[in-house]
Amino acid sequence: MWRWILVIAAVGVLGLTLWGRWQRRPYDPGPGRVAPDEPEQMDVAAGPAAIPVDDYALTPLADFRIRARVLARRRYRLGREADLSPIDLALGWGPMSDSAVLAKLRISQGGRHYYWSTRGYKAPIPISEIERGSANMHLIPATPEAAKACKAARVGQVVEFGGSLVHVKAADGWRWQSSTTRADIGAGACELVYVRDFRVVPPTPAAPKH
Repeated sequence: MWRWILVIAAVGVLGLTLWGRWQRRPYDPGPGRVAPDEPEQMDVAAGPAAIPVDDYALTPLADFRIRARVLARRRYRLGREADLSPIDLALGWGPMSDSAVLAKLRISQGGRHYYWSTRGYKAPIPISEIERGSANMHLIPATPEAAKACKAARVGQVVEFGGSLVHVKAADGWRWQSSTTRADIGAGACELVYVRDFRVVPPTPAAPKH
């Protein structure tokens, strides 16, 4: 009897694993620049009140809204960063939302960073456009609904979310700072976003052929 229980349990675990992978399968958004616009960033009022989240204080640095293509996604479960931000999305806009460009690049994530490399000897667009048209963003969901939506995002989908770029401080002095420019690269260049709303943008229907 125990043997059958173990078999059933193993089948159940396998089924859940396959279901999770199917839900996270890459999505094809179609040709062209599916997220053509740059992120919107606006100054906040002087001296904004800190937002308490568990044992941390989040100070808004700027209001932020973005519509972008998901280039890669990664869940994090260990470390105090993961307590606040359980998921990173590597996002692309402008030319970095175009499938023709992305087909010539390799995209990966690790260590709370995003990496790209070329599939040939030459980048498909100028390197400056790659760097200014993409970013790795650490997402801090403001609500359970935002958390669920962030975690369900699939590679290839166009997503839109808004909130604040923040500076995080803990009582013991630990800090985590968001970038406030899309022009930087390397350590400290990721955006740390307190996400108030998050949605997947439905695909634009193709124009009818005459």
